[in-house]
Amino acid sequence: MEFLAETEPMLNLNPEQLQQHATPLYVYDLNLLRQTLQFAQQEAGKYNFHVHYALKANANGPILDAMREFGFGADCVSGNEVKAAIENGFAAKDVVFAGVGKSDAEINYALEQEIFCFNCESSHELEVLNELAEKKGTVARIALRINPNVNANTHKYITTGLEENKFGINAWELEAVLDLIQKLKHIQLIGIHFHIGSQITDLTVFKNLCTRVNEFQEWFLARNIMLEHVNVGGGLGVDYYAPEQNLIPDFAAYFGLFNQFLELRPGQQVHFELGRALVAQCGTLVSRVLYIKNGVTTNFAILDAGMTELIRPALYQSYHKIQNLTSQKQEVRYDVVGPICESSDCFGKAVNLPETNRGDLIAIRTAGAYGEVMASGYNLREKAQAIYI
Repeated sequence: MEFLAETEPMLNLNPEQLQQHATPLYVYDLNLLRQTLQFAQQEAGKYNFHVHYALKANANGPILDAMREFGFGADCVSGNEVKAAIENGFAAKDVVFAGVGKSDAEINYALEQEIFCFNCESSHELEVLNELAEKKGTVARIALRINPNVNANTHKYITTGLEENKFGINAWELEAVLDLIQKLKHIQLIGIHFHIGSQITDLTVFKNLCTRVNEFQEWFLARNIMLEHVNVGGGLGVDYYAPEQNLIPDFAAYFGLFNQFLELRPGQQVHFELGRALVAQCGTLVSRVLYIKNGVTTNFAILDAGMTELIRPALYQSYHKIQNLTSQKQEVRYDVVGPICESSDCFGKAVNLPETNRGDLIAIRTAGAYGEVMASGYNLREKAQAIYI
């Protein structure tokens, strides 16, 4: 797929300004973020689609403020994410709570806030939610998260729509689930929910999802069940390899595809849960070189950032573009690694960089999603600071 924008977006990284800050450092370009949100809002608005921002991608206050300002709702997968959404000004009617393992305390908090919808993933969860709602004298609005058995063709750790995954209710369970819902008086079924995976760049996958959603819609209609909304999840990917050329995803093609292939009933709303596509490119992890270590077959550039600041390369073997912001010398090949006491603490192998020296500033791009939010204190590391430009 292509990544498009009507105006040429740019990422603002000024090495002279960055030199003033201690590293490692998360740097967020709010202008690029707003451009991205503007295009997403514009393209979704053409079809009256509703977008909920997935807080799991990045839950920083200024990021959430921007999402709210552009009219996006909040997609949450924990009680603390629901709380963060409410405390950052999202209206409860715009908050959706998903997740395969919601605790009683998390459910109770969301019920107290009267959120829009719980995306439910099992019969047992429905029973627990009904019991807790009854104790509070309320009715919980729910959508059934259905496992459509659609292959997202992405990394196995971020594929969520296959029958082998822990997420969602399988098609063969639906009849029994509907029978159960008829008995639960504190549950109101208002929709169906799907999410097949993350970092999807082949739009054919979403076309396949539409086909399955249409089939499930027919299944419910045959049982005289009219659903208010259809939540098709998120998963739209970004370009990690050429971020400068493709800073903003092609939201026109993405939303246009769902408009073309989803078969909706009169009055039905369509909801999306976008995270990475909205925030990934606006964030950069900036680090300083601590040491250059020359090996027999490999040169190592050892940074002060590690897998504690960006775990994706270690966890998913994922690629992030790495740049030296301060050197213009002839290129040398390095393994770019961090200081953590793990061999998996590596951002990239055989990376061509200008000849690199102690103190050089290194940018690890496309870190706005699943970077800071997944940071850890392993090795008793202090949390890296964030700045907004």
